[in-house]
Amino acid sequence: MERTYRLVVSCPDRTGIVAKVSNFLATYNGWITEASYHADQQNGWFFMRNEIKASSLPFDLDTFKTVFDPIAKEYSMTWHVNDSEAKKRVVLMVSKESHCLADILHRWHSNELNAEIVAVISNHDDLRRMVEWHDIPYHHVPVSVEGKAVAFEEVTRLVEKYQTDLVVLARYMQILPAQICEQYSGRVINIHHSFLPSFAGAKPYHQAYDRGVKLIGATCHYVTQDLDEGPIIDQDVMRVNHSNTIEDMVRQGKDAEKNVLARGLRLHLEDRVIIHGNKTVIFA
Repeated sequence: MERTYRLVVSCPDRTGIVAKVSNFLATYNGWITEASYHADQQNGWFFMRNEIKASSLPFDLDTFKTVFDPIAKEYSMTWHVNDSEAKKRVVLMVSKESHCLADILHRWHSNELNAEIVAVISNHDDLRRMVEWHDIPYHHVPVSVEGKAVAFEEVTRLVEKYQTDLVVLARYMQILPAQICEQYSGRVINIHHSFLPSFAGAKPYHQAYDRGVKLIGATCHYVTQDLDEGPIIDQDVMRVNHSNTIEDMVRQGKDAEKNVLARGLRLHLEDRVIIHGNKTVIFA
């Protein structure tokens, strides 16, 4: 695919935002290949994502940021612009369950994900051979009740060492400390094996079975200090009935989990997600 710059903006809604940005790009012969807009009329907020052919502009990304900054200030924008060829550096975190990890590694190995997976961190050593087959560094950081603080200091050190853009919890069965959630806000995504907000916490399929639900699902969301309550990126559901056992639900749920996580990861990698409060705007 041709190289593009992805301009992502959110700001208070007012007249002339689209025209101002479009005129700015037209002034420099910028060629827009994709444009998405959303106005939240209830809250008076505006969201925008443009992809511009990098070759159509007479300057590089740093100069783009400099010349666009006056417009951003004029409209009180929260914004960023990224180069589509600059792969985000991703660290995966896992425990013992392999289905989400295996799916992401397969998609990455098949060049379906525009990312650089720089490391895998796990509180168990079970999945080392799978990861190292892909020539990806594997770090075993055990987490005990007594040593939890030390363990997460090491996790933070590794995340910083690899200059990580995004942390993906691919069924990592530990709760991240509040400090990490705050430090990497908007840069940690998680998969929850439930159609949140239903059945948060542990063993959601058992909870669903006991409740006799007719739908089960999975949720990909950003991690916050509030457990399982971060902004939702993607969800999926599937039908079940009285004949399904807990094992059936777990098996079917794993398919939903890996698909939802892969979609959420792709959306983030392509700068298609804008976080606003505890909600997201998704330009899919």
